[in-house]
Amino acid sequence: MEKKRIVSGMRPTGKLHLGHIHGALNNWRSLQRDYQCFYFIADWHALTSEYEHPEIIKETIKDILIDWVAVGLSPEESVIFVQSSIKEHAELHLILSMFTPLPWLERNPTYKEQLKEMAQRDLYTYGFLGYPVLQAADILMYKANGVPVGEDQSAHVELTREIARRFNHFYSNIFPLPETLLAPEAKILGTDRRKMSNSYNNAIFISDPQEVVSKTVAGMITDPQRARRSDPGRPDFCNVFTFHELYTDKEKVKEIDEACRRATIGCVECKQIMASNLNKALEPLREKRKELEGNPQLIEDIIHEGNKKARKIAQETMEEVREVVKI
Repeated sequence: MEKKRIVSGMRPTGKLHLGHIHGALNNWRSLQRDYQCFYFIADWHALTSEYEHPEIIKETIKDILIDWVAVGLSPEESVIFVQSSIKEHAELHLILSMFTPLPWLERNPTYKEQLKEMAQRDLYTYGFLGYPVLQAADILMYKANGVPVGEDQSAHVELTREIARRFNHFYSNIFPLPETLLAPEAKILGTDRRKMSNSYNNAIFISDPQEVVSKTVAGMITDPQRARRSDPGRPDFCNVFTFHELYTDKEKVKEIDEACRRATIGCVECKQIMASNLNKALEPLREKRKELEGNPQLIEDIIHEGNKKARKIAQETMEEVREVVKI
């Protein structure tokens, strides 16, 4: 029985961090067992917000691919490609945009949130408003049965379903309606307790060396009510403790929980233990990254082969689309 197909992408707007691992990449890796996976680097999507400084996009593409492979995405099991290399995405986006009602885009909750979140940038552009249509093209191009996303992206998948329904109604029943595959909730925040993000300067990056990780962890915000070493702590309110739950063994986590509540362990020592365990977990990724960085031809080959596989399917889809749209 042929595996069902899923599609997901990531914008190359900077280095990848632990939020990407726990919010997407661990899930993507596990999905490779049960699905035919298409994972793409969404450089056109990145251009919707980085149009003034596009150099970051090109600089980041290969770095992201290295992180993906280091984390466990396999070019043998998944089709890994660069969005802008498959020009058919732009063509399908254009066709879909012809019949997508403007109110569908204007009421998109993610659009409104990002306008607020990135208020320092001028995002009142045609491209930024319409990026869910491009996203729909990315998904429908490969006739995806599902899209792995976080809760904040589920509205985009629903919009893709609506666009697919509208296309199928007007022209022909070409596109399946993709299901939302909700990723397990990420338990990790940035060092300042906000969402981990490059733009907030609160991230721990996959590529950070050991000493940088230790220094970053040392500056993390802990329980705001624990002002002195002798104050009892509240692990439930401490961001460092959530990292312990991910990177420290269970027995030690229980021990730290109790010691924090009794004030027999201080925040400095607690951070040092967590940083050590985090560095231990990141070490295999650092080694793999080093190996990949030393073999740039391998990275080129992965991109070339992935683009080739994606392009073949995209060309077949667009032949169907052109025929029913009479173009």
